[in-house]
Amino acid sequence: MKPVEIYTSPLCGFCHAAKRLLSGKGVVFTEYDVSVDPDRRREMMERANGGHTVPQIFIGGQHVGGCDDLFELEQDGKLDEMLAA
Repeated sequence: MKPVEIYTSPLCGFCHAAKRLLSGKGVVFTEYDVSVDPDRRREMMERANGGHTVPQIFIGGQHVGGCDDLFELEQDGKLDEMLAA
């Protein structure tokens, strides 16, 4: 399985939904809390081409987008393929 990274903040409902979807699929992910680390927020924005809302999700180093984008991949049947090594 490709590595998954997710930039989040603790009070974000969309972050929790994205993490639930990933966890439900058995995906182990690295989470970065941007609410306590301004350097991580800057890093997130650079990697996400200016995306400043959370979550920002990366699979295998590729920017997927946010929660809606993740759920759209799942609905279209493309998420499992994207996660596969």
